Amino acid sequence: MHYRTVLHRFAGIIAVCLMSLTGCAASESSSTEQSESSTAAHDIDLFAMDTYMNLRAYGDKADEALKAASEKIQSLEHTLSVTEKNSDIWKINNSGGEGAEVSEDTITLIKAAKEYGAATDGALDITVYPVLKEWGFTTGEYRIPSEARIEELLKKVDYTQIDVSGTSVGIPDEVQIDLGALAKGYTGDKVMEELSSRGVESAIISLGGNVQALGTKPDGSPWSVAVVDPYTPGTDMCIVKVSGKAVITSGNYERYFTGEDGKDYWHIIDPADGYPADNGIVSATIISDSGLMCDALSTALFALGTEKAEEYWRAHGGFEMILVTDDKRILYTEGISDTFSNISAMPAEVITGD
Repeated sequence: MHYRTVLHRFAGIIAVCLMSLTGCAASESSSTEQSESSTAAHDIDLFAMDTYMNLRAYGDKADEALKAASEKIQSLEHTLSVTEKNSDIWKINNSGGEGAEVSEDTITLIKAAKEYGAATDGALDITVYPVLKEWGFTTGEYRIPSEARIEELLKKVDYTQIDVSGTSVGIPDEVQIDLGALAKGYTGDKVMEELSSRGVESAIISLGGNVQALGTKPDGSPWSVAVVDPYTPGTDMCIVKVSGKAVITSGNYERYFTGEDGKDYWHIIDPADGYPADNGIVSATIISDSGLMCDALSTALFALGTEKAEEYWRAHGGFEMILVTDDKRILYTEGISDTFSNISAMPAEVITGD
């Protein structure tokens, strides 16, 4: 079987444009002194959660804050890993049907997963992990499962089976969970908290492509985030300007393989049928204050498809989105009309709240 896979989940975001980081001073008294301290970039690069990450912050307190943020990422990786022995998720999946005592971070994420599962009619379901494994997306040993095998595994897929009581989580025997659809978004939120609590006011991070910004650039202008073209992943499709927002994308080009039948199969599994979600969307980008929300909805709305994704946005709000359809159209919500720039050959249309 021939296959090709993207090694790191760039989450649809190909670059963060850090342009015009220094600008004209607002007054004479704030020019030279500020330029040396508040506009100096401090970076940390690390590999965690199976992807490369970059954290960039500005200001005199940036180094100390970045170190704390890096330690937080590594701590969360050990807590939320589905494969690391004695992680919270490993303990839940190997509890033999009994409750497992876990951390507050894990409880927060599982409760959020259940809420988003209910809100999206099961389009986000963290118990789909055994199906994902069967396709080989967790091991790299790709294969197309038989219909019978998928049907058998789907009998155990149901997020409502997860029982949360205090700091204990229980699931039926043979059910398994994975928080991969939420973990990096949540981690981004925690990084923002670490940086902000230590006096950093301007920062931008890329957690395997999940981009999240703290405040604005040091000169007060918004960050420019470029989103990848899912049809030509080496190029940018659009640019959106944000301040204090997360920008996270799920796409069918991120991790996939080509089967012996010549078709491409990607890692975003539709819990409704156990196959890669194929409901008219090839890329879904979510923009909001919450990285957790962005991560969860980028996966869920991709699975729901164009019409239901638009319905969800109109019904719930609290976020903006950019969808790319399988007939090569860009659809973006009206809330980012003034900050969205289409730099592709695809037509772009506004989704209104009407």
